[in-house]
Amino acid sequence: MQKILCAAAIAALMTAPILATETFAADAQTPAATAKTPGENAASMLEWTPDELSTNFRQVEKLFPVNTVKRGDHVRDLPQGAALGPITFTHDGKAFSTESFMDANRVSGLLILKDGKIVLERYGLGRTAHDRWTSFSVAKSITSLLVGAAIKDGYISGTDAMVTTYLPELKGSAYDGVSVGNILTMTSGVKWNEDYSDPNSDVSRFITYVPKDPTIDPQIGFMATLPREAAPGTKFVYKTGESNLIGALVQRAAHKSLADYLSEKIWQPAGMEQDAVWMIDSHGLEIGGCCISMTLRDYGRVGLLALDKGVIDGKPVLADGYFEKATTTRVKSDWANYGYGYQWWIDPDGSFQAIGIYGQMIFVSPKENLVIVLNSAWPKADMDDHYALRDAFVAAARKVADGNGQSGTGK
Repeated sequence: MQKILCAAAIAALMTAPILATETFAADAQTPAATAKTPGENAASMLEWTPDELSTNFRQVEKLFPVNTVKRGDHVRDLPQGAALGPITFTHDGKAFSTESFMDANRVSGLLILKDGKIVLERYGLGRTAHDRWTSFSVAKSITSLLVGAAIKDGYISGTDAMVTTYLPELKGSAYDGVSVGNILTMTSGVKWNEDYSDPNSDVSRFITYVPKDPTIDPQIGFMATLPREAAPGTKFVYKTGESNLIGALVQRAAHKSLADYLSEKIWQPAGMEQDAVWMIDSHGLEIGGCCISMTLRDYGRVGLLALDKGVIDGKPVLADGYFEKATTTRVKSDWANYGYGYQWWIDPDGSFQAIGIYGQMIFVSPKENLVIVLNSAWPKADMDDHYALRDAFVAAARKVADGNGQSGTGK
């Protein structure tokens, strides 16, 4: 896979300092890791050893400032279904089982839900069902759901609304004339270089940017400095900076933190089993493009919400038609055969995914009534061979699930 997802997460993370002692979530399950040196920041994530990755991904609240996404009193039951038969497949000339796949791809959590029931649930890397795991760019898809909720609630007038209406700091910049829909599909036409290996790239400069006006959030301030390279709606360029703008826009429009809004609209009514945590920047703004941490089963509940098209207990959470637009191809991406919707990756067969670096994924197939969740700690953020092996496992799992009972039609 291209390096865009790697730089996406790292750029967002590096807006916040790493912490050696302070704890931001009282219900953390594991002890805090210690920063290697005082003032160490999120760039160190790229240097973490595999053991550090598998430990720290389940306790980011010990290392970075976060806001808590509070669960409610009700927990949505995930009943047990008939266990899947063995998932075996051959990839690159080698035979794999579920166990050997998990070992090879350093999977910490694997959950498959068929017709709303658990048919496979496995843990690895020392993780338990109670441990959260960070999401990286999977968070983009969740932020997109909040846009749909904000439109339904009247906070945002629609995807045709201008970004500058809600973020006036961007007036006079290349974001004049750019719509909410443009940044949801990453087709703003604003020039952006997300090459993390280039010290002069936007993603590298973005992480150290300090606005002249200290009241302006750096996530917004830097984006106002960028030039235009194409007309809005005409060119797809993956930009985590714009996913962060989406989060800032929702917060500004709704007049509440993203964590509180997510709790209100989804976490409590959807019956999540545990509080989530969401990383924040130096101004206390959640990072819209990255880094919500939750349990494996709560990732599964997000997938079920997607199967239900944003409807909870018969009540739509999102604006009419928003979810269908979000999860169908709005623009051809520059990665493989994927289309791109509103912060969701769209497969050619109509299934769709939320994808993050180091092996995070929520795969949703409405035609099969199927959700597959993977949390991992790949040795490197972006690994083509690991993506290929993951895709081979998903294809094999879909075949087994389809033969393990009647396929559903979605909801």
